Amino acid sequence: MTASPPGPPPEPAPTGTEAPADGAPVGAPGTAAVQPPSLTEAVGGPLGILESAAPAALFVAVYTLAGRDATVAAVVAVVAGAVLTLARVVKGQTLKFALSGFFGIALAGFIVSKTGNASDFFLPGILINIAYASAYFVSILVRWPIMGVIIGSLGGEPTAWRKDPLLVRTYTRVTWIWVALFALRLLVQLPLYLTDALVALGVARVSMGIPLFALGLWLTYLVVQRAQAQAPAQGATAA
Repeated sequence: MTASPPGPPPEPAPTGTEAPADGAPVGAPGTAAVQPPSLTEAVGGPLGILESAAPAALFVAVYTLAGRDATVAAVVAVVAGAVLTLARVVKGQTLKFALSGFFGIALAGFIVSKTGNASDFFLPGILINIAYASAYFVSILVRWPIMGVIIGSLGGEPTAWRKDPLLVRTYTRVTWIWVALFALRLLVQLPLYLTDALVALGVARVSMGIPLFALGLWLTYLVVQRAQAQAPAQGATAA
């Protein structure tokens, strides 16, 4: 499945982020600067990256090469996901974190086993992107942008930014970035799903997983750093 946005999962989700170089502070005026996780850390290490791409790629490959048997392809993908999840547990990741990726793979396999439609393997990811896009969009409408809560939590102050108009504007812009990324996934993947373009859908899922997640993290970092740079200037003006 794909990588999830900061906070919740990539696309099983639903989740779902190259991060700035280690050591560069992320934060915003009025919040404590925090050290951003690397992209590898954000998605659960090398095994998390592999888990985000391998099951989908295996599903498409096995389906294409094994007589277009969706059930067999789903079993192979789920087994691969289980092996990677076990490896993550052995490597010391928390069970909840390790299982978060496997849940989406298992759900996709279950759906395919019931419908027999290979494209349904990608349905959970599409639905999770719809859910994320909707939740992030609604948070903007109610002036509680989700990314403000997520970034604020990293600094130990999940709601303090609400008192600063600059932070509210900054986190609203950042949340719009993630709405756009989720929407882009849907714009590409939903038509492919509806037309049963399985190979193209598999390629889109993998290529729009970690790479798009990394782009979101990078843009988030740039916007927040720009707000940090503006804060001292605004403070000097007020003084």
